[in-house]
Amino acid sequence: MERFILTERNGIYIIDIQQTIAMLESSYHFVRDTVAKGGSVLFVGTKKQAQEAIETQAQRVTMPYVNYRWLGGMLTNFETIKTRLARLAELEELIGSETMERLPKKEGLQLQREYDKLNQNLGGIRGMTRLPSAVWIVDTVKEHIAVREANRLGIPVVAVVDTNCDPDDVQYVIPGNDDAIRSGALLTKLIADAVAEGHQARAARSPDDVVAEQAAAAAAAATTPSAAEPEAEPLAEWEIALQQQEAAAAAAQASGSEEERPRQGAPSEEAGTQPQPAPAPAADEDQPEEGSGA
Repeated sequence: MERFILTERNGIYIIDIQQTIAMLESSYHFVRDTVAKGGSVLFVGTKKQAQEAIETQAQRVTMPYVNYRWLGGMLTNFETIKTRLARLAELEELIGSETMERLPKKEGLQLQREYDKLNQNLGGIRGMTRLPSAVWIVDTVKEHIAVREANRLGIPVVAVVDTNCDPDDVQYVIPGNDDAIRSGALLTKLIADAVAEGHQARAARSPDDVVAEQAAAAAAAATTPSAAEPEAEPLAEWEIALQQQEAAAAAAQASGSEEERPRQGAPSEEAGTQPQPAPAPAADEDQPEEGSGA
């Protein structure tokens, strides 16, 4: 992290804000383009300072998230995770039906506890049917297992990197303080805004644009010597239209949530390095915690 540190004052490292701005813009564009091409972003942040922001922003842009505990193998052993997600859906349907009332009390309590535990650990990714195209992480030290799994699978990692982190494990580095509540909430909001902008761009694509992107991807895959997964079958017109409808619905939901949030009166965000054009007030705590970065 030495290359991102500007100076040191009283034992506290000062991060070069100019590098933060440039790398934040690069990460913003990457996330926007990834979602515009039909990809998804997994939001990860299990530390207390980031849990609320991760859940709020991920739900606003309809993306999966993990904010309680990262289970080992959540990416590398995703097939097993999908069986637990199926069990979660089964329990949810059972609890909401009349069958639950006819069960013995002890059995009903056991099923309720099982549901609560699964929902706490996997509730944020219940709608994730395939591996994400990118991962947004707050605090790569605490989430080192998630970083390792993403690197093993070749999934790009976008993360805020503090002075105690290793930037070599992150493909899209954003130098900053990952301990302060406001810092993590602000950066998470910007990434969510990039996702929302990607939804809008995806909804505006025409079938010709989709065909052109598929042709470009096929040409790039043909020139790559490494043997990857089998080439995907071209999408039919109805599939393209369905993708556009889903993207339009997600973009509308994201914009609608953004309009409702300012009604919750809260102190405004710190004026920082955000490159995004439409700032909005944050609903986060005022007290940042002491961290290793400034």
